[in-house]
Amino acid sequence: MKLRVGIVGLGSQWESRHLPALRSLADRFEVRGICEQVAHLAKRAAAEFDAVPVDGFRALVARDDIDAILSFADQWYGATPILAACDHGKAVYSAISLPFAADEAALLRRRVEESGIAFMAELPRRYAPATVRLKELIATALGRPRLLFCHRRVPLSGSSAPSPPRDRASEARDLMELVDWCRYVAGAEPTSVVAVRHAELQGGETDDYQMMSLDFTANGPPGNGPLAQISCGYYMPRQWEEAVGFRPPAALQVACDRGIAFVDLPSSLVWFDTAGRHQESLENERPVGEHMLLQFHRKVTSLVRAVSGLDDALTAMRIVQAAAQSQVECRRVSL
Repeated sequence: MKLRVGIVGLGSQWESRHLPALRSLADRFEVRGICEQVAHLAKRAAAEFDAVPVDGFRALVARDDIDAILSFADQWYGATPILAACDHGKAVYSAISLPFAADEAALLRRRVEESGIAFMAELPRRYAPATVRLKELIATALGRPRLLFCHRRVPLSGSSAPSPPRDRASEARDLMELVDWCRYVAGAEPTSVVAVRHAELQGGETDDYQMMSLDFTANGPPGNGPLAQISCGYYMPRQWEEAVGFRPPAALQVACDRGIAFVDLPSSLVWFDTAGRHQESLENERPVGEHMLLQFHRKVTSLVRAVSGLDDALTAMRIVQAAAQSQVECRRVSL
C-alpha cells in the first residue's frame, strides 16, 4: 500500500536524510503536497515529486488526498500541525522538537491518544545500524551496561566573536535525543540527574558547554547503579576546521560487565572483550532515514494502532528540563 503524504517543514536534514529516503521508498510513499515557511524551498521540493506547494499547514492537513503528515522541521508554528492532524485523523511522523512545557506536552499526548491516529517520533540514534548492533552485543557478548559516556561537539557558525544566536529548539532536541539514546542503550529509566553549564563568554548569557549525569540506580544511594554522562560543547568556531576535526571523542562509549564499545553514528562500531578488538563494518545496512520511514509505513498500514516514540521523547524532554533545574539550583534532581 502506498501512503499519500504531505510534508510540513523541510529542515536541515532534508537533503541528507529525508529526500533520499523518500526517493528510495517511492513504492511506499507518494508526496502530494509540501508546506514550508520559505516559499521557494517549498516549490523546489514539490518539483522533485510532482507535488504541489501549499501555503498553510491547515490547508495541507485538510486535503482529502493526504493519508499522513511528515513533519520534518521546527518552524514558527511548533507542534500545532500535529494537533491539526489529530483533528483530521491523519497519521503523523514527527521529527520536530516536542513541547518543553509540561502542560503543552500533556495536551499533545492526550490529543494524540484521543484521536486514535498512528504516531511516530523520529529518534534516529535508536535506529542507526551501530545502535542496533550494540544492543545485540549487550544482550550476548558484552553484558549489562555500567557506564555510558555520550558527547556531542557542535561547531559554532560564523565568527568566534561575537557568536550569532543559536537555535535553542534544535539544541533542546539534540539534548533530548542524547538522553533518549542513553535510556535506550541502558535499557532502564534514570532515577536522578545532576547538571552543570559553563557560560563565561558573552556575559554568561550563552552557555558554551553543558553536562548532565544520569543515575540509573534502582535501589540504594546514587552511584550504585549504571551511570550516563552526557555533554554538549559549543565552544569550537566552525572556521577552525583543523581543530573541529581533531581527535573527536566517540559519540558513545559504553563500559559493560564483559567488555567496552565505542560507537560513532551511523555505522561505526568498535568493541573489546577478553578476546581483544573487534571492528564491524555496517556500511551496507539500510540508511537510518529509510529505516525509520519504513517503520512508520508499517505502523500506519497495520491493523493495530501504534504510537511509537511519543512517550520516550516526552520523557527525555522532561529529563532535559530537570537538568536545567539542576543547573539553576546546583543540586541533584530526583526523577
